[in-house]
Amino acid sequence: MATSRGRVAIVTDSTASLPAEVAARRGILVVPLRVVVGARALEEGSAATHHAVARALAAFEPVSTSRPAPAAFSTAYAAALDAGAKSIVSIHLSSQMSGTYESALAAARGIDAPVEVVDSAQIGLATGFAVLAAADATDAGADAGAAADAACARADACASYFYVDTLEYLRRGGRLGAAVALLGSALAVKPLLTVLGGRVEPLEKVRTTGRALARIEELAVEAAGSGEVDVGVQHLAAGPRAAELAARLRQRLPRARLVWELEVGAVVGAHVGPGAVAVVVAPHDG
Repeated sequence: MATSRGRVAIVTDSTASLPAEVAARRGILVVPLRVVVGARALEEGSAATHHAVARALAAFEPVSTSRPAPAAFSTAYAAALDAGAKSIVSIHLSSQMSGTYESALAAARGIDAPVEVVDSAQIGLATGFAVLAAADATDAGADAGAAADAACARADACASYFYVDTLEYLRRGGRLGAAVALLGSALAVKPLLTVLGGRVEPLEKVRTTGRALARIEELAVEAAGSGEVDVGVQHLAAGPRAAELAARLRQRLPRARLVWELEVGAVVGAHVGPGAVAVVVAPHDG
């Protein structure tokens, strides 16, 4: 696996949800978060799979998550420099949702090379698309500062919408933000959520799962407009829902460069729970 892109290396964390083959092909280093299932602490992407998390949640096993230690980032940064990089761009999920960004900052202070640490203020594939924007920028000859700017710009432009069967898992993990206001009526409605200011926030309430998914589809089409976009449809243990939604979006968004359909990682899955479906729309410049 390549560990640097010429003179600028790109590092991210496992919640960015980039397929392993894409990260490998683009030379992107991925630092895993951890999922604790019962008494077992597992790295995301290895034994800590979305399947394991879905099974544990369904069995009412305790599931929690933890950020990487700064040492994990130090190791990744050192590997990038050993591979020939002269500077690093490190792009991570929202600092409002995890201490991962702070761990990356702490590691960067101990590295004898320029490290641009980016808080994407996003989660899931919205962070992943920001990472790809940085990789595209470095491919075009950008330095670390310009690549970090490209990641920030794309993260800011992303629109994220998601549906969960229940808010209970978000409540347990302390990731609700203002969405806690929906808890009182959670049994009577299907909540639609979004990410604003780096936090999960309530968007709308609908009465059925079907209406919720239809509304997410409309929101995604509105966010895409007439420009070129990348789209990510993610889910946890809700494959048929996600496949149907992705198929409709492919039909309705002919200018989409790609429409990825994949399960969320174990860490995000631990907080949204089985049945969740999310759509990320990431516009391209121009």
